[in-house]
Amino acid sequence: MPHRTDTPESRDSLAAARQWKLPFARWVPGYQRAWLASDGVAGVTLAAFAIPVSLAYATLAGLPPHYGIYCYLLGGLAYALIGTSRQLAIGPTSALAMLVGTTVAGLAEGDPARWAGIAALTALVVAAVCALAWLLRLSSLMSFVSETILLGFKAGAALTIALTQLPKLFGVAGGGEYFFERLWILGGQIPGTNLIVLTFGLTALALLLAGDKLLPGKPVALGVVVLSIVVMSLTSLSEYGLKIVGELPQGLPALNWPSLRLRDVDGVIPLAFACFLLSYIESVSAARTLAAKNGYEVDPRQELLGLSAANFAVAFGQGFPVAGGLSQSAVNDKAGAKSPLALVIASVTLAVCLQFLTGLLKNLPTVVLASVVLVAVRGLIDIQAMRRLRQVSRREFRISMVALMGVLLLGILKGVLLAAIVSLLILISAAARPHVAFLGRIPGSRRFSDIERHPDNETVPGVLIFRVEASLLYFNVDHVRSVVWERIRAAPPLQFVICDLSNSPIVDVAGARMLSSLSTELAQQGMHLRLVEAHSQNRDLLRAEGLEEQVGHLGRHLSVEQAITECAQQCPLPS
Repeated sequence: MPHRTDTPESRDSLAAARQWKLPFARWVPGYQRAWLASDGVAGVTLAAFAIPVSLAYATLAGLPPHYGIYCYLLGGLAYALIGTSRQLAIGPTSALAMLVGTTVAGLAEGDPARWAGIAALTALVVAAVCALAWLLRLSSLMSFVSETILLGFKAGAALTIALTQLPKLFGVAGGGEYFFERLWILGGQIPGTNLIVLTFGLTALALLLAGDKLLPGKPVALGVVVLSIVVMSLTSLSEYGLKIVGELPQGLPALNWPSLRLRDVDGVIPLAFACFLLSYIESVSAARTLAAKNGYEVDPRQELLGLSAANFAVAFGQGFPVAGGLSQSAVNDKAGAKSPLALVIASVTLAVCLQFLTGLLKNLPTVVLASVVLVAVRGLIDIQAMRRLRQVSRREFRISMVALMGVLLLGILKGVLLAAIVSLLILISAAARPHVAFLGRIPGSRRFSDIERHPDNETVPGVLIFRVEASLLYFNVDHVRSVVWERIRAAPPLQFVICDLSNSPIVDVAGARMLSSLSTELAQQGMHLRLVEAHSQNRDLLRAEGLEEQVGHLGRHLSVEQAITECAQQCPLPS
């Protein structure tokens, strides 16, 4: 008889092997023919959207315009193989482009070749950081940067980016390094505004804004670009100060290892870390939004590998760091994308354009690219969200404003790092000063809750009951002890203090020793400490530290009400 291979063990092994397949090896076999038309339309639409936007973002990054197209072409292809989102569109984003442009300006020493080399090297380092973060399973750490911080950071980045484009709109030179310096210089140059350039730019802006409102999800920017090229080709406006993109190289990008090494450039590591932080948060936020809308889930950890692959491909194709932007992904989704095949079709379309249509972009005015950037970044400023945040929490609103001002005063690179530091400080501050709730009996029941929130709760004479709303750890035990003693001193004469540990998932050695010293200090003043509702692992630690001998049995069924009953049996409580 032939050997049977279809056993439960073999099926389990096969299922395990499939889990290690690249995502494309899972969605390709299950691809439905009915999706092809939708993905085809979405891919071509995304490419039409990407051309003007990528040209604009490349100039924002200080690189030749066609480098932006390279980023979309190569980044999208690589992500389609490894990413888990079906609609996420990978390419340059305004914040990343600005981050690269402002930072590399101080590293390139005015050499265009060195500028391009640093940008590509940054993309390579971002790819390495993403892969390392995947290996160390750090995807969950990215959620430490709060939405509050990002709200302010995005607004600051949008204002900074917009100010870099306004000189092009007014037809003046601009200048300066930081936001307020640029604003001051621009204000001084306004009298020298080129009215022809301003009129052309405002017309492009009006068309883009009207198109976004009347034709959402359509490649309006491409239509404005085509119209502006036609106008420039049929008129002599270039003689009046309207600068044009010029001839773009024809053909696909050459795949080369970045020309520079880490030892050749100081400052690439912090730039790459900031790009990684920004690109991952932006990409996962957009991917989760689209996944929720379309009824599936993305894998945040696998997204690290998807971004790593995209940035690795871009680094070898003369590009700069890329991410999944919400605006471009929304275009892909609204156009009907059903799978990552839409990204592949978009890349093929861009490759055809690079091979045969670059000559048509020669007469594209740079002021139109500035207009495209100005329209794109307006979505980063969410006034309504800021108003809601101010109404809900003044504290969170102030934190958001700190992030905004950090970007305006320090620049985008330091602004990203400041946002990350502020987020961590918020977490540390909250953990170091946890809320200590003092409990009272809910009238007519045997349950207890925070008496501060429910003043009608009944206190138990002679007994103080407190609950720490966090883990008891070495850096917060002094705060907890201080709050408890403050309340004890303000309370009427007490006989018992009951500590409810039900909301403390972790009690470390310092926490156990604080409770031990608290018990000793209370005993010296004629009071007794009881511990209730401790989690099993915490009970083990407390017993090991000798707390059971000090405060009594640490039973898993011991509740606040039972502890009060036991206390009353040991010593009659005042009525």
